[in-house]
Amino acid sequence: MDSVTVRIPATAANLGPGYDCLGVALRLYNRVTVSRRDSRGNPHLMTATAAGLFFKTADLKPFEFDWEIGGEVPQSRGLGSSVTVRLGIIHGLNELSGGPLEREEIFMLCSELEGHPDNAAPAEFGGFTVASGDGCVSFPVEPRLKFVLIIPELEISTPEARKVLPSDVRHDLAVTSANNAARVTAAFASGQYESLIGSFDDYLHQPFREHLIPFLPAAIEAGEEAGALGGFLSGSGSTIACVTLENPEAVAAAMLKAIPADMKARTVITTADNKGVQIDHK
Repeated sequence: MDSVTVRIPATAANLGPGYDCLGVALRLYNRVTVSRRDSRGNPHLMTATAAGLFFKTADLKPFEFDWEIGGEVPQSRGLGSSVTVRLGIIHGLNELSGGPLEREEIFMLCSELEGHPDNAAPAEFGGFTVASGDGCVSFPVEPRLKFVLIIPELEISTPEARKVLPSDVRHDLAVTSANNAARVTAAFASGQYESLIGSFDDYLHQPFREHLIPFLPAAIEAGEEAGALGGFLSGSGSTIACVTLENPEAVAAAMLKAIPADMKARTVITTADNKGVQIDHK
């Protein structure tokens, strides 16, 4: 085998109160093609680091490779673009090496590279996931639940977005966030999506990132008034997501109207991806 293409879904992480542990895979995809041949030029740092960790973990002699990426997942918008690169590279090298690592091991490598598992888990396994550094639990998401995304032309750096978070939060607010994270998990695990109403309120990260995306509260409120069950900042942003069981077009229009007129943005209506990483051999 000389070449392999890996399809990786976009992800929405945190889902409000589930900071660094909850995530869902979406039906937007990047495709990473990895080919065994002489490398052209210097590898991207992210790629080189992922490849180095793969070869070390698999106890294999490194070989030269080329790679290219294309698809629908925008960079620095809170939709897991870095995970699509890392999983694409590791899965591609794994396939070209005869498959020495299992999916669970690849997930662990990607989580280590990311520094948190909330994007890596849904991208790898699909569906809604509850993840920690040593594993995850996943649940399929029914297609009747629609995800309405507002994707602004505003890039947010995840490291910079983490810098604005405080080192301490009030105990009562942390308890409320924990309660809401449990409610979100129960709703997705049971398929009782109607119970998501009022569950996305968060006090761990979203309030401290609002100055980076000042139209966040207005967009979520507009989506809810148009019929959405609730909304949240996808990852560290700038994408804002609402979930709904009805009238997704109306929700999208309301959210778009709520952001500043001079802020260019597009809307995407999609559903969850329940498969995760898929391999296309060539």
